Amino acid sequence: MLFTRSKIVIACTLATGLALSACSKSNNDEEKQAPLTASAPATGEASTLSERNQQQRLIQTLQEGLKKANITAKISSVKATEVPNLFWVSFEGMSSVYATADGKYIIQGDVIRLGDKTLHNVSESLQSEVTKKELAKLKTEDLIVYKAKGKTQHVIYVFTDASCPYCHKLHEHLDEITSKGIEVRYIAWPRGDQFVPAMESVWCSANRQEAFNQAISGVQLPPASCKNPVRDMYKLGLNIGVNGTPAIYNTDGVYLGGYMEPSELIGRLNK
Repeated sequence: MLFTRSKIVIACTLATGLALSACSKSNNDEEKQAPLTASAPATGEASTLSERNQQQRLIQTLQEGLKKANITAKISSVKATEVPNLFWVSFEGMSSVYATADGKYIIQGDVIRLGDKTLHNVSESLQSEVTKKELAKLKTEDLIVYKAKGKTQHVIYVFTDASCPYCHKLHEHLDEITSKGIEVRYIAWPRGDQFVPAMESVWCSANRQEAFNQAISGVQLPPASCKNPVRDMYKLGLNIGVNGTPAIYNTDGVYLGGYMEPSELIGRLNK
């Protein structure tokens, strides 16, 4: 079913709760391949071509390994990271992960750089680039938009579900948030199959704001059927790593957090 997070067969259970298999064995041909290496951005046409070839080889190796493990996951992009021999791999319909340069291991979670007075989350900047591009593809007419009162200082995207208690709690602060110059854009993200009809009823309503107000307060909306983006929005959330609601992002694709008091949200936006 579409709203099932089991996109891949569980072979190794990771701490994040998503299941990924990185335990496939390499055949002899794969073992004979020269290892790939991640280096600083190359200059010159030859170097650029070499990098492209390395990335294509990595994609091929990963796809073969996933296929052997009976995992259907299409790779959309591969990017070298600041960590030697570690690549950032984006998929269609699931969260991005790290992969070793030889394509033998997939790693979920954050990579933290030490050496400065504060810790630097390498994963955050990589994921925000992907998220920013995905959010930029959204059309405002497909969202539920609450305009800022007065001059718009910030715009946030909120993945929400009418059945979510913390979404309800955040929604109660909407007037206060918009009064601070923050435009709020709701994206549908039903947390399970049973919540899809309610969100589709909201998105099929002539007045989505009013319909969402009713749905989030517990009113059962009449079933509705129309061409709507709810399922596509759910897929978008999966692509950028959403695993619960509310999930709040700024326009740069940075994940700000889940439920926050308005003062905390404003502090994060101004940080």
